[in-house]
Amino acid sequence: MDLRQLKYFIQIAECGNLSRAAEVLRIAQPSLSQQMRNLEGELGVDLLVRHARGVTPTEIGLQLYDHARRILQEVERTREVIRSQSLTPSGRVSVGLPTSACRGLSLPLIKAMAVRQPNITLHIVEAMTGYIDDFITMGRLDVALLYDHKAFEHVAWTEMMAEDLMLFVPPDHPLVRKASVTFREMFDLPIVLPGAPNVMRTVIERFAARHDVSPKAMACDSLPAIARMVRERLALAVMPHFAFGDELARGEMVAISIHDPTPSWRLSVVVSQRTMNPRGSEAVAEVMADVIAQMVDAGLWRARLLTERGRP
Repeated sequence: MDLRQLKYFIQIAECGNLSRAAEVLRIAQPSLSQQMRNLEGELGVDLLVRHARGVTPTEIGLQLYDHARRILQEVERTREVIRSQSLTPSGRVSVGLPTSACRGLSLPLIKAMAVRQPNITLHIVEAMTGYIDDFITMGRLDVALLYDHKAFEHVAWTEMMAEDLMLFVPPDHPLVRKASVTFREMFDLPIVLPGAPNVMRTVIERFAARHDVSPKAMACDSLPAIARMVRERLALAVMPHFAFGDELARGEMVAISIHDPTPSWRLSVVVSQRTMNPRGSEAVAEVMADVIAQMVDAGLWRARLLTERGRP
């Protein structure tokens, strides 16, 4: 049994058809069939059930599929570890970006990485902050941008900036004439927030508890859905200014300041100390910090920098 056979078996199991698997692998189907017969003969078990529609892994075949995937993932991680020891950062680095920042940050980050670290391959993962927190501590992500991050043992962070939260309303809403709303008044309106345990919900509830306010709000974990709710006048959204930059530019929404108090949070660039590519991860974190600082300085990201590290 060798790695090539495991790769072939995984592709067959995922395609459910020898012909399709052969096309994906770019090998002749008879050769692929022979490789599987050799593998079954070596192991002394049937790995696939052949039928008119294609093939299906047997119960033992499903066990091999799980083991084979883990083996090939470890081989790839080992390759990245060795590559990362070179003087020039290289290899694959997974980057977690919260939904409210991904749209605006991902493209500038990709462009900057292409210029400054062309040997690094980015894998950008968009998710709500609570999930990114878990992924970074488990080592499933190498680098992340986090709001109000938790101080976990296996991560290092650089606190970048503070960002105020705002109320987003349709352009014809009566609040547009006022240009601001108090934190207490805001909850007399139909508000939508991400659901618990999202950091946005936690921040709002923490501010509410301090000021004896009952934060009644609908829950929605989809940023596009929240934007549509605002556009269709079903609810008003609480988000950072950066989250709806495109909608603001198109005149689909207006951002209203919140005061007494103004809810805010802090953003940090976080690096997992469980990363298999420490040199590459540090390089990505440095570029991300620089890109963020440049966007804040240029007025593209409405926030207050807290550190000089992100400045070029």
